[in-house]
Amino acid sequence: QVQLVESGGGLVQPGGSLRLSCLASGYIFSIYAMAWYRQAPGKQRELVARITAGGNTNYLDSVKGRFTISRDNAKNTVYLQMNSLKPEDTAVYYCNTNPGLKNYWGQGTQVTVSS
Repeated sequence: QVQLVESGGGLVQPGGSLRLSCLASGYIFSIYAMAWYRQAPGKQRELVARITAGGNTNYLDSVKGRFTISRDNAKNTVYLQMNSLKPEDTAVYYCNTNPGLKNYWGQGTQVTVSS
């Protein structure tokens, strides 16, 4: 079955960087879009970045120029490089895909930006 496993979260100071990874298995990774979402306490889950099978990307306005999504089809992995992190980026970050029009989520990884 489809499995998504995130890693790379942690505590970082404002202005710092983190790289999240999501290892996918159980389906043909290369032909489906992948996305990163986040959910802060008391807020709705929001789309942060998405990358299509062909490599086209789109981003939440507040992270444009700071975050970069990429994928390595040979490793069945999608990445989220996060630079110039701000306290408002603090959230649980989730990997997402939807083969067969069904949504799949990872377990999430906590990102905390604080001094």
